Amino acid sequence: MTVATIDTRPDQTTSAAIDDASITAQVKASLLSHRSTGVLRTKVETTDGVVTLGGQARNDAEKDLVTKLATDINGVKSVVNNMTIAATVTSNN
Repeated sequence: MTVATIDTRPDQTTSAAIDDASITAQVKASLLSHRSTGVLRTKVETTDGVVTLGGQARNDAEKDLVTKLATDINGVKSVVNNMTIAATVTSNN
């Protein structure tokens, strides 16, 4: 008779993926709950606790706010903000 041994250590890869998914969800929820940010225009990805932001911000203030909101999430090691600023269109009427 053979008895199988069970590894009681948690799988770090799965744990990290869950943590990263949780961080991404929390960042998106934070952006959604804040009126001055556009969650639909913001792409959020998390890898090993590093949040990478993409998409388009209306201005520098919104870009800075999105960075601050992401940084405030528990478990975030750092934030890389690759968001671009939307070009403003002015009319010369």
